[in-house]
Amino acid sequence: MEFLNKLNLKPAIIFKVAGLVLAALLGIILLTLVFRVIGSSFGSVTRQGLEESAGGFNMLAYDSDGSKASFGAAAPELSARNIAPMPPYEETVTGDRSEDYEVTQYSGTIETRDLDGTCGALAALKTKDYVIFESANEYDRGCNYNFKVERSHKDEILETVKGLDPKTLVENTNTIKRQIDDFTSETEILTKKKESIERTLSDAIASYDEIARVATQARDAESLAKIIDSKIRIIERLSQDRISVNEQLDRLSRAKAEQLDRLDYTYFYLSVYENKFVDGENIKDSWKAAVKEFVRDVNITLQTMSIGLLAAILLVIQYALYIFLLILAAKYGWRFVRYIWNK
Repeated sequence: MEFLNKLNLKPAIIFKVAGLVLAALLGIILLTLVFRVIGSSFGSVTRQGLEESAGGFNMLAYDSDGSKASFGAAAPELSARNIAPMPPYEETVTGDRSEDYEVTQYSGTIETRDLDGTCGALAALKTKDYVIFESANEYDRGCNYNFKVERSHKDEILETVKGLDPKTLVENTNTIKRQIDDFTSETEILTKKKESIERTLSDAIASYDEIARVATQARDAESLAKIIDSKIRIIERLSQDRISVNEQLDRLSRAKAEQLDRLDYTYFYLSVYENKFVDGENIKDSWKAAVKEFVRDVNITLQTMSIGLLAAILLVIQYALYIFLLILAAKYGWRFVRYIWNK
């Protein structure tokens, strides 16, 4: 108590101290808000500048063989040609006749500096009776042909393709015995199901006819009406089942015929693309890309010199206004504090 008495805490002094503490808290809050606003403004300007700078390094172009390349950043990329595909897993085939059902197909790519001559040589194969084209696509930088050849003429066509110096030529041989066995087994099951449906339908019609004859003799009209209604429903259901089985048998028959047709032919899937030493189109495209990049850089520079400079001036004015307000608040705040203290 003696310590408190020595402080001489009068009501006026207590109010002065409380007012100073409150003024200090308000000043701290005001400074915090000002610096937060300044920091957010500076961060937005910096972030916008970084985004504009990064925008010039996101150009993409495509070279003659369709692979992607980027300007302004050197990053290694993988292409489909330098990644070896995993060999597909094939289920084992039972029996010793799988070789009788082997199907061979060739897939290849051809690089050429004479696109018209190479594509013309492949397209000329269409005139041969033992060559059947399934699809042909021709475009500015290449062509694609898918065709099948009678097995007896496979070596002749293969030599023609090799004479065009293909960059890649892959031979793939596989057996379709499992598919043929599956088609045969499913066809047998559906055939037995069809016979069972037809037999059931025939027996049901005979049974309903006999019951109807008995009901007619007994002059039981109600029972006869129920018998006729039940007969119509079961005939309709069994007829729908028979139609469904026939459709499945037709699909299986067509699929099996298509697979068996593959045994008589060898298939070729060839892609040709142009790769010249001096490619005018690529040179023209590279010039277009360079001019676009130059125009974009000039545009960014002009924007920075005009709009960016104006933004910087406004930012300086903004900071100067904040500093002026802080000085003004500090000056009159200090006068207010002195006025309160002197009272």
